[in-house]
Amino acid sequence: MTTIGIQKPRFAIPVCYGPRNHQFHPAPSIITMTMNSESSHGIKKQDLSIKIQENYICKSETTHLQFNRLQQHDELFGQDKKHEFGQFVARRAVLDEEYWTAAWLRAETHLEDRKDDRFVDSYRRKFTEQEFNALKRQSKTKHGQKSACIVTVKKEHGSERQTVLKSVVGTLDVSIRPFLHGETFPGEIVKAPIFFNTERTDPKKQYGYISNLCVAMSARRQGIARNMLHFAIESAMSDGVEQVYVHVHRKNIAAQELYKKIGFNIVDLATPQLSGDKTYLLCYIS
Repeated sequence: MTTIGIQKPRFAIPVCYGPRNHQFHPAPSIITMTMNSESSHGIKKQDLSIKIQENYICKSETTHLQFNRLQQHDELFGQDKKHEFGQFVARRAVLDEEYWTAAWLRAETHLEDRKDDRFVDSYRRKFTEQEFNALKRQSKTKHGQKSACIVTVKKEHGSERQTVLKSVVGTLDVSIRPFLHGETFPGEIVKAPIFFNTERTDPKKQYGYISNLCVAMSARRQGIARNMLHFAIESAMSDGVEQVYVHVHRKNIAAQELYKKIGFNIVDLATPQLSGDKTYLLCYIS
């Protein structure tokens, strides 16, 4: 094993078009990583990513992560708590290791176009830590709001079980939020009265919101994103909401086509307000 000290540069990560803005806070100038000294020659890209992930020192709000932990048995989740399709199962994350792997997958997705950056590993590590801690915080139900991290995992084959790191191939967030006073869509700029109650629990005054949709590069074009979205929408509708929203970058034509095939439509009233962000707000109505 070798320990490598890396000078931490100042950097910013592209915003994920969801509820969180990824801004990195000051930290010590040296980032320490523990890596295997064996050569990566001949190792598949996916396996190498897992090896790197296993050997990072986790600085998180969780006391301990077991990177060799086996995936949960499929039968532990009732039919109403999961969505099976092909060789995969979509469900809510339950293990800390699943949250960590989902965070790692999001980091890799956000940094796909920065593979040649010399500091990409330190970016990925910092991104993963902050995303993991955010996922853990949002998993705690707040008054009038709910949030869940959805993961897609590989199905078991007989008695064969994989570790969590090798099993998770997709993730997204789905949350239930209250409309603010006077809003007809999320983030609408309205002139609200000075005094009003923002803690609304009436399902008719709440909406679902989907963000952070990511699929592992090695598992794409297998219907994972589409099926996760269907499961997320059904989960939100089961909580009583009638509308589910998502933000999509205007240049992401593939994502727009996917959402439209599922039944989402662009919210025209929101488009002028989002022109500066170069995003569209899409809505699915039950």
